[in-house]
Amino acid sequence: MKKHLLPILAMAAALATTTASAKTLVFCSEGSPESLNPQLVTTSTGMNAARPMFNNLVEFAPGSTDLEPALAETWTISDDGREYTFHLRSDVPFHGNASFAPTRPLNADDVVFSLVRQWKEDHPYHHVSGASYDYFKDMGMPDLLESIERLDDRTVRIRLARPEAPFLANLAMPFNAILSAEYAEELLAAGTPDRLDRDPIGTGPFVFAGYQENVAVRYRAFDAYWRGRQPIDTLVFSITPNPAVRLTKLKAGECHVMAFPNPADAGQIESDPSLRLLRQEGFNIGYLALNTTKPPFDDARVRRAINMAIDKDAIVEAVYQGAGIAAKNPVPPTIWSYNDQIRPYSYDPAGARRLLVEAGHPEGLAADLWYMPVSRPYMPSAKRIAELIQVDLGKIGVRTELNTAEWGEYRLKMQAGEPMLALYGWTGDNGDPDNFLHVLLGCTAARAGGNNIAKWCDPAYDSLVTRAKEIADQAARASLYSEAQSVFHEAAPWVPLAHSIVMMATRANVRGFVMDPLGRHIFEGVDLE
Repeated sequence: MKKHLLPILAMAAALATTTASAKTLVFCSEGSPESLNPQLVTTSTGMNAARPMFNNLVEFAPGSTDLEPALAETWTISDDGREYTFHLRSDVPFHGNASFAPTRPLNADDVVFSLVRQWKEDHPYHHVSGASYDYFKDMGMPDLLESIERLDDRTVRIRLARPEAPFLANLAMPFNAILSAEYAEELLAAGTPDRLDRDPIGTGPFVFAGYQENVAVRYRAFDAYWRGRQPIDTLVFSITPNPAVRLTKLKAGECHVMAFPNPADAGQIESDPSLRLLRQEGFNIGYLALNTTKPPFDDARVRRAINMAIDKDAIVEAVYQGAGIAAKNPVPPTIWSYNDQIRPYSYDPAGARRLLVEAGHPEGLAADLWYMPVSRPYMPSAKRIAELIQVDLGKIGVRTELNTAEWGEYRLKMQAGEPMLALYGWTGDNGDPDNFLHVLLGCTAARAGGNNIAKWCDPAYDSLVTRAKEIADQAARASLYSEAQSVFHEAAPWVPLAHSIVMMATRANVRGFVMDPLGRHIFEGVDLE
C-alpha cells in the first residue's frame, strides 16, 4: 500500500461509522484553507473548506447563480430598497461538539451576532483570532449597513444606508454564513473565544471533525441537518497541491473527486472508464497585477508597455492548452456588462520598448515577479506563466526575478501590496459584475489587506463602480460598468491574461456532484455507488 494512502484511510476510518455500509468520500483539494471560519477567508480554497459546515440566510442554487431561500424562509424588501426583513425557518439545529451541546435551534440572535461581529469594532468578538474581515470590508459592508435588528426569535430586519443592487447576492456569499451566538457566548465566558474559529459550529450538512494543516480537513454527516441527512457518512478534504499527484490519487481510488486537473491530462481522464471529466466555462480571470504604488509602475506608460510586451496567445496555447481564452477585460465574457468594444493591447515588443524610453527608462528596469505555488482554476501553472512572462519582458529590457511563497504567505504578501509584479486571479462569487470590478479594483479594496492587489485607486473608476452598486436597473448598471472597463483599460493596472475552462474529475461511482459556475465545491447530496 502506498505510504501517502495510509493517513487518509486512517483518518477516514476513525471518522466513519462502525457499520459495514458507512461511506467515506475523499476530495483531493488544491490547498490549505487560511481559516475554517468563512468570515476570515478571502480565497475559494478557504470558502470551500468552510462550506460543508455552514448555511446562509439565502444561498445560490447548486450549479447556478440563482438565489433561493435557505435559513431565511422568506424575506421582504422595502420600496426604497433599503430595508430587508428576513423570516427565519423554525427548528434549524446547530451542530454540537465534545464540549458544547446547543440548547436551542437557530434564531435571530445568531444572525445578528454573525453580521455585527464583522461590522462593529466594539463587538466582543470583533478582534478575536486577529480577524480583519477583509471580504466584508472589500464588499463595502461597514459603510452600507445602517442597522441590524432582532424583531423577534424568527425575524431580523437589516436597514441599509443606501440601496445596494447586489445586497441579497452578497448575503449568500460565504463570509455572511451564520454562526452560533450561543456557542460564542459560552466560549467567551470560558475565556477561549478563538475556538469559535478553530473548532467551528454551524447548521450545515457536515460537522467539523478535525484539521491537520497541509494534510486534511475532516467532516462527518450531521444527523439532524434541516434538509436531511447526507448519503455519505464521512467527508475528507485531502490537501494535495500538485495536480499530477491529485490525478494519481484519483486513478488509484485514494480520492473520489479532484480539483483542477492539468489541461494536458484531460484526454487520459476522458479515456479512462473508471473516471469522469467535468468541464465548465470559467467565471474567472487570471491576471498579472502591476503594483501602482511602486515606481516605475505608478506610471501608466510603463504599465501599458508591460501589457504590450506579453504574448498572451502564446501563454494560452502553452499553459491552458485549449482550456482557456486570452483576456482583455477584468471580467469574464460570460458576465452581463462585459465591454466587447474594447480593443486589447496588441503584442508589440518594439512599441513596448518605445513606451519605456518615453517613460524615462531607456536602459530598461528591474522588478520582482511573484507566482502562485499552487494550481488554481483560473491559472493551471502560475510558475510556467511566470517563466514565459520573464522571457517576454526580458525582450524589452525589463529584468525580473521570480519569487513565490507558501500559499497562505503568498496571499498575505499580495494583499499587503509587497510585490511589484504578481500573478493572481479570481472566480466570481455571486454572479454580479460588482464582485469583480469593485472588489478587485475599487478604492476600498486597495487598502492593505484588501483584494485590490495592484493597489490602484482611480477616483473616476471608483465613482463609476460605486454608482453602479446603488441603482437597480440592470441596463443602467451595465452602462456604468462598461465605462469603468474603459477606464481600467487606459490605466492598465493589470495585464488581463486569460479566462479558463474549469475542469474537475471524479471516479465513475460518484453520483450527484456537479460543477458550479461560482467555483463552489458542493458535497450536499453527493453519493457513492
